[in-house]
Amino acid sequence: MNAHNLETVWTPRMLSLLRIIAALVLFSYGTDKILGFPQNRAPDAFTLSWIAGVIELVGGGLLLVGLFTRQAAFVCSGLMAVAYFIAHAPQSFFPSINNGAAAILFCFVFLYIVFAGPGPWSLDAIRNRRSN
Repeated sequence: MNAHNLETVWTPRMLSLLRIIAALVLFSYGTDKILGFPQNRAPDAFTLSWIAGVIELVGGGLLLVGLFTRQAAFVCSGLMAVAYFIAHAPQSFFPSINNGAAAILFCFVFLYIVFAGPGPWSLDAIRNRRSN
């Protein structure tokens, strides 16, 4: 397999894998905040942390299966930007000090997915194949 074929075959698959792994991690934050798993540290309902947990749970779930991927990624990217500026940036300008590196990475991974799409391993891709 030459380099061009390797890129053509695996680049879309790696996009799907990036989406799935990022979604799993985000989803785990949502399960922690909303479902109390694994740490049972659920915030009070309708607080900012609880709202973030709902977005992490629902958005992470949608991104995990690749359904309404671009819309979910847009909302999750925005959530991570807001989280960074509300929770992390006030502590310090430097992400290594304010523990905001994950929020920054999530923000830009999800922003990339908004434009790149879900990749072939997604419900959106299946829906698109059936409608064509």
